[in-house]
Amino acid sequence: MGDLTPYVGAFVRSEAEVRRDLESFSVLLRKWNAVQNLVSRETENALWSRHILDSLQVLSLLRGTEQRLLDVGSGGGLPALPLAIALKGGPARFTLVEPIGKKVAFLRQVIRELGLSADVHAGRTDSFDSRETLDGGAATFDVITSRALAALPLLLELIHPFFGPETRAILHKGRDHAVEVEESRLAWDFDVVITRSATDEAGVLLQISNLRRKSTR
Repeated sequence: MGDLTPYVGAFVRSEAEVRRDLESFSVLLRKWNAVQNLVSRETENALWSRHILDSLQVLSLLRGTEQRLLDVGSGGGLPALPLAIALKGGPARFTLVEPIGKKVAFLRQVIRELGLSADVHAGRTDSFDSRETLDGGAATFDVITSRALAALPLLLELIHPFFGPETRAILHKGRDHAVEVEESRLAWDFDVVITRSATDEAGVLLQISNLRRKSTR
């Protein structure tokens, strides 16, 4: 089991309640992973450290006013579902976008069984109308997350339509993050804050804001 102490201050419920739901999530993830590739089999034995705690570290970067969260390429629900578990009972609402049907079924089962404030769009980002989310809000989000989906230049292309003036993206990236940032600046202007990962010595969290496409003139 993982040490939740660094994140308890962000929990809406007791640590015991959050841990119980995270354990239920891990059981479901292992069960589904036997027949559907949700996480790497090589990392399944380190599920808490490599995946759950890695997801929860986003909590330390969230602001209290950020309540509409979009997760792109959700796969096994990381980081969105551990975050939704941690913030269950509060105002945060999650939308997960995932095109693969079996993974969508897994995500919906977890959300249903754990009573999370989240919904799933079964499709790609280019087929997603954010006005159809569970709260029927505006087309933009407060925070966009993504983990192990695509290189940063492509990822910015995917998430750009959901950016508003105050939107931030909090993105898990690995040892090549500096190269990806520089490549992205060929087509995009943005501000970035880089935070070292608490669970992966080669990893970082990129906080992207003020994202705008460069002028072609």
